[in-house]
Amino acid sequence: MKKLRFATLTAAIALAAGMASAEDIKVGVSVGEHAEIMEKVAPIAAEKGLNIEVIEFTDYVVPNQALNDGDLNANSFQHQPYLDQQIADRGFELVTVAKTITTPMGIYAETLKSLDELPDGAKVAIPNDPTNGGRALLLLQAKGLITLKDGTGLIPTPLDITENAKKLEFLELEAAQLPRSLPDADIAIINTNYALDAGLNPQEDAIAIEDADSPYANVIVVRKADENAPWVAQLVEAYHSPEVKSFIEEEYKGAVIPAW
Repeated sequence: MKKLRFATLTAAIALAAGMASAEDIKVGVSVGEHAEIMEKVAPIAAEKGLNIEVIEFTDYVVPNQALNDGDLNANSFQHQPYLDQQIADRGFELVTVAKTITTPMGIYAETLKSLDELPDGAKVAIPNDPTNGGRALLLLQAKGLITLKDGTGLIPTPLDITENAKKLEFLELEAAQLPRSLPDADIAIINTNYALDAGLNPQEDAIAIEDADSPYANVIVVRKADENAPWVAQLVEAYHSPEVKSFIEEEYKGAVIPAW
């Protein structure tokens, strides 16, 4: 009888230890491909003892604040230049722990078939946050539509335009609203996650797109204090698994590209 009680107690302790070893985290993502990919990461992470609750956001501002405040353990929605700007502007104690995907920004139009058809005085809708707005302007410069002042780096604004031969008029809007702006603008420059969420495919529907050497790889971000936590390595390992890479390549067919 004593041996049975001892065995039962040992099993209970082992079960409790196994339950205690599991880690529960909340990961903030933007709607679209970031959310879809993290949903594929979650079961792979669970096999490693890491339980992920995926929290979706519809803008680019709240996920970093929520992470910094401790409401999230990690987020996966932004590229490195945007994170750098957020840290500089708001003093967040956040760090990058891994690259995730590259999503080429595209130029979309309801009626135009190419940028050659863009009329003088055209209305151009771009994101209203500094890094994505700057990214849109750099894309327009790369396509020969505007010239930007030297030294603006990755965050130029419309005030930095030195040449605007077509006298383009810029509409600065929240990034998530840009697909809805297409009826009111001649062109809209849209991040891939919001384009895909609106049923637009950059490879098929964009009339122009970023080159493959874009510096805007997306990243997984955590609080600086958690940078070396064991669960961070588990999260990155699950994200960088062959299963997730295959899902990205098969699901998005080049519209979203693994960055690791």
